[in-house]
Amino acid sequence: MADVTYEQTLALAGVCQACYLVQKLARRGELDNDLLEISMQSILNMNPDSTEAVYSGINNISNGLKIIHDQLGHKAQVKDAELTRYVLSILTLERKLMKSASSLQQLASQIEGMEIKISHYDMTHDVVIEGFASIYKDVISRLGPSIKVMGNSNLLQQRMVQNKVRALLLAAIRSAVLWRQLGGNRRNILFRRQKWVKYSATALQQISRI
Repeated sequence: MADVTYEQTLALAGVCQACYLVQKLARRGELDNDLLEISMQSILNMNPDSTEAVYSGINNISNGLKIIHDQLGHKAQVKDAELTRYVLSILTLERKLMKSASSLQQLASQIEGMEIKISHYDMTHDVVIEGFASIYKDVISRLGPSIKVMGNSNLLQQRMVQNKVRALLLAAIRSAVLWRQLGGNRRNILFRRQKWVKYSATALQQISRI
């Protein structure tokens, strides 16, 4: 079993943060546009110079790092079972994706095709978000049971909310792929909690000094 690393922690924070944004959007219709843009950019950054570069700096995944620190720590915070379910569902879908060569090829091709839209629209434009959402629906949703997103039913019936949810879930998948490439292992999340807590605390301390 590979050991937990700082780089893996950053990638898992990317997964957690995308799921956290889905949760906030579904419950209250709230979504930080800057964080949405970071998530969308991470999907396109397939050959980064570093893990930090995927997110344009660790300060942009501070919410995800806090989630790791609090959810895996032994302090008295109430654990968020819904958010944990989202994250574990993403890791399950990522595993199925990596076992399907045709799905991986289709994913890469469709993401590459997004470059044309991005050359004409801002990263968070409705057209771009809809494009990412379609990729999730066409490629990822077919890999297994869909992730049941809980929240305000009136919000979740809105097309643009649905598109943003799917686009963010695609960003979560991208971070999960990176996590796996860095040696991430689901068993380590359970059995080596203190390593995750330690590295997330280190990153959060670095952010506090930025």
